[in-house]
Amino acid sequence: MTTRWTAVRVLRDRTAGRCLTAVMVSGFGTSALWLASGVWVKDLTGSDGLAALCLLAMWAPALAGPVLGTLADRCRRRPLLIVLSLSMAALLLTLCAVDGPEDLWLLYAVLFVYGAAGTVHDAAESALVAGAVDGSLLGDFNGLRMTAGEGMKLLAPLAGAGLFTAYGGSGVALLDAATFLAAALVYMSLRVREERPDRAREGGRGATAEGARHLWGDTVLRPLVLAGGVTMLCAGVSGALTYAVVEDLGHSPAYAGVLYALQGAGSVTVGLLSGPGLRRLGARRFAAYGIGLLAVAVALRAVPHDPVAWASAAAIGVGLPAALIAVLTEVQRRTPGALLGRVTATANTVVYTPNVIGLAVGAAMVELLGPRAQLSGLGVVLGVTAAVLLAQRPASADRTAARSASDASPA
Repeated sequence: MTTRWTAVRVLRDRTAGRCLTAVMVSGFGTSALWLASGVWVKDLTGSDGLAALCLLAMWAPALAGPVLGTLADRCRRRPLLIVLSLSMAALLLTLCAVDGPEDLWLLYAVLFVYGAAGTVHDAAESALVAGAVDGSLLGDFNGLRMTAGEGMKLLAPLAGAGLFTAYGGSGVALLDAATFLAAALVYMSLRVREERPDRAREGGRGATAEGARHLWGDTVLRPLVLAGGVTMLCAGVSGALTYAVVEDLGHSPAYAGVLYALQGAGSVTVGLLSGPGLRRLGARRFAAYGIGLLAVAVALRAVPHDPVAWASAAAIGVGLPAALIAVLTEVQRRTPGALLGRVTATANTVVYTPNVIGLAVGAAMVELLGPRAQLSGLGVVLGVTAAVLLAQRPASADRTAARSASDASPA
């Protein structure tokens, strides 16, 4: 089946199409706020350090992913998504009261709650989609979700910057609140049948750890998620070197926008091809080939030549999302519905938290080692990660897949 027709099948699916709409709408507001919050703090205080704390406030709750993901398993997912969206729309309105440096505590508090709600939201949405969308189309859906998300990242920061210039931070907060309200309306329009969660099973001290045990005990998910974490760690270090790479090319810092645009174009492309790619190669090989491509692309960033930089940026945009799409899709396919919120949140913590660590390491080491040595080393680490993932025995994976498929239950 061609990419075109599988994409059309996903979009024709009522639940999948509306979930994608909700992702695009709320993602637009999130991307706009992500940029504007740092600019807002910088404008009020003049401090780069305080501006950077905005990103930390939004990312910190991800460390509690296994705990927060439990909430997505104790409630029906559609009502939970509606409540989360409406609550965030109301909470963002409080940012209109931020008028000076003395009010920054409110901004940081809202961003922290924003990050926590986002962790629960992602886990609930993943579980809802896994139970409502045909399993054969999950790869296509996650690919289109990545395409939509990357498209919003290209457009929303520009809109957020323009809105901040015209109306200040309150204007961006109102925009984001409106997108959450729109997302809530989309979730209200969904028609999905969900069973009430089994309270007896979900209770107890071991409820949170149950998701981690499932993830670690699955012989296919464990290496796939760990490879995703190593990949995001390396991607974080590489991302921190972007402006050093631009300087080596002999351009102004604004030239980084060209590289980000090319990377975004690569992400859009792989999002459209991920469904057929996953069906043809399987998640393990699809992720490994993506990480292998990323290894070559990251190493080539050390070459100070514009065409090479353009090609490597586009290749990074293809390779990195390929690994992330494979991880999410396999988690959805191999996890029983009753555990999916916790397992998704735990997997996201393992995969995405190293990215923040990598950004810090890259920023700290760039003056000591320079970008070229770091990029070459990252290429080697990523290449080894891809090779180890490919070395996993397919026979073992097939046996586990057969077992998990029979255990899975819809949301």
